[in-house]
Amino acid sequence: MQKSAVRPLPVTFPGSLLPDVLVDAELRFDATLPYAACLVFPSAPSGRASDAGLCWYFGRDLLNEGRHVPVGDGDVTVRPGCAGEVLITLHGSDGLAVVSAPQDAVTGFLADSFTLVPAGTETDHLDVDAILARLRAGD
Repeated sequence: MQKSAVRPLPVTFPGSLLPDVLVDAELRFDATLPYAACLVFPSAPSGRASDAGLCWYFGRDLLNEGRHVPVGDGDVTVRPGCAGEVLITLHGSDGLAVVSAPQDAVTGFLADSFTLVPAGTETDHLDVDAILARLRAGD
């Protein structure tokens, strides 16, 4: 049974010095983290597993709702943009970045993720024992 969804998508950074330069990114969903979506910016290829890229985790529902209305009040906010785009704002310790993603790619990703874990069934996909084991291993 498939447990993850990955959707490559070209993004731009409209507030940057080069607002029209396309950057390859990915949206990822893992059924073992059923409430989360991850926006990944791959790093430059180095051959090291530790250089897999920068991943921002945020609520899948936040991404879903943000396609239609502005949502979020923390490190990640999402809102509809113009011309078929979704604007994801990432707030970090060094400032913020506004990412523009194609709405059709975001919608396709969400469809894939909701096929894997339908809305309202997220708790059925949580392995509480595994989560507790990971927390205990960190002691």
